[in-house]
Amino acid sequence: MTATATSNAAGSAAWADTLLLSFAQAGYLRAEPAILQPAEPFLDLSGEDIRKSLYLTTDLSGDELCLRPDLTIPVARDYLASSRAGQPAGFSYLGPVFRYRSGQASEFLQAGIESFGRQDRAAADAETLALALEATAAFGVRDVEIRTGDVALFNALLDALNLYPVWRRRLVKDFNRKISLEQDLERLAAETTATRSEYEGVLAALAGSDRKAALAFVTDLMSIAGTTNVGGRTTAEIADRFLEQSTLKSGALPREAIAVLKRFLSISGNPDEAVAALRALTADARLDLNGAIDQLESRVGFMAARGIDVKSTRFSTAFGRGLDYYTGFEFELHHRGNGTEPLVAGGRYDGLMTQLGSAAPIPAVGFSVWVDALTSIGRKVGA
Repeated sequence: MTATATSNAAGSAAWADTLLLSFAQAGYLRAEPAILQPAEPFLDLSGEDIRKSLYLTTDLSGDELCLRPDLTIPVARDYLASSRAGQPAGFSYLGPVFRYRSGQASEFLQAGIESFGRQDRAAADAETLALALEATAAFGVRDVEIRTGDVALFNALLDALNLYPVWRRRLVKDFNRKISLEQDLERLAAETTATRSEYEGVLAALAGSDRKAALAFVTDLMSIAGTTNVGGRTTAEIADRFLEQSTLKSGALPREAIAVLKRFLSISGNPDEAVAALRALTADARLDLNGAIDQLESRVGFMAARGIDVKSTRFSTAFGRGLDYYTGFEFELHHRGNGTEPLVAGGRYDGLMTQLGSAAPIPAVGFSVWVDALTSIGRKVGA
């Protein structure tokens, strides 16, 4: 099916009319970004691993282009290029995206919203979740499980623990990539490089360095050696590994910090229960996470004001969507008791706009609707 045919099919469906009307009534303008996009933003933000999933081409000037694999980045790029950049603005979308998926169609529909520039973050987060629930209802799917988290809490905890930067980066990477944090925490508790290394001189030179200085140092060394990678590792990856080894030479991650991290990551329940557990943890550990917890508590209040059943909402401090650019609230909606794949997923990504070229940070939150999954479940529910 061509993109035009797919779009026309979507436009004639009852669910599409209901969905787009819901977004329009909430003040979200219809966005229709170009299907052909520069590949660089997707590769920069998602890593080279995404390359194998993209449909790539090159123009006559040598610039690499791709068929859009999602709509968040294209909508954000169009917003930044418009006269409204930096001002509050909301956009909705429904259209085809193109990404290789083993055993599934590589062209599929994606719907969603993106909200830019709102400073009332807690209220914007709650509105986004409420609209996501309306999106599932447009397909006739109402028995929905709400799973939420907040990566800002995890980042605030790491700041409060005052960890070495290399440990902080490693733990954030584990969290974002859904790697087992429990396993890595145990490794960091026991790990130390007391034995001598063939890179002893490099490790000594990097002692106390920050990541920027380490990257510059390793870049110089590799330039002298006449190479840009070793064993498939980039300069940045090699610098990070050297920094990690240099830090570990001075001792393992303190057991006290590990105990706090484990207690933090075990917190789950409804949002009110989570807030109470977080307040207790910070009091016991004498850590200041008040700003992040206050933001969570404010969001919960706005969720309740929107008619969302907070008591049946699941919150977990260990919940993450596996994407590096999320900075705060994250959520997924699942058909209750039916698999692990979300029907709707999204969250707050305040850092994305500067990564796309904005001179100043711009608050942003949104979600994507997995149309094929919702359509399938909607048919079963209506059968």
